[in-house]
Amino acid sequence: MTPQRKDAARNWDRIVAVARELVDEGTPLQLNDVARRAELGVGTVYRHFPTPEALLETVALPHFETLATHGEQALHHEDPWQALTGYLTRLVEVQVGDPAVAKVSAGHTDVLPRTTELRKHLIDIGTTLLHRARDAGTARGDIADDDLVPLMCGISYASYVHSDNATDRLAAARRYLDTLLRGLHT
Repeated sequence: MTPQRKDAARNWDRIVAVARELVDEGTPLQLNDVARRAELGVGTVYRHFPTPEALLETVALPHFETLATHGEQALHHEDPWQALTGYLTRLVEVQVGDPAVAKVSAGHTDVLPRTTELRKHLIDIGTTLLHRARDAGTARGDIADDDLVPLMCGISYASYVHSDNATDRLAAARRYLDTLLRGLHT
């Protein structure tokens, strides 16, 4: 891949920063709005990001990367139950704390190959941690591997629906996760 010119790299950074602001405000990403707020031409924005979904995934990717790093560290934790609960806690906190991650996580298809790769990796980590906890006898054996993702998404969704602000949303998500973990723990 050829390096970007400095002005193109600056524009890319500016577009992503403006998109981050819009997502954090709860404003839907429209590329024309991003261009206007970034004080760039619409063509410049479209050259970097052909769709709002590609831009949204780009905004979310740093948190997905952080979750992957956290998950990889959890795989080396001595206590399988603590590894699983720590990973799921971090996952829910990020989903609830970053609207971009919540939207991308709830989507059925990805635009960017890196998003697909990271989402699969995060699911694989969660499945491995669940298996370790089950094998150690600390997690119930009747929860299916495929149950983990919908449960985490459900917690995130429920916290958004039943909370008006970020602080309440995070507190609600932690309560919901705690309830789930109590039911999962043997």
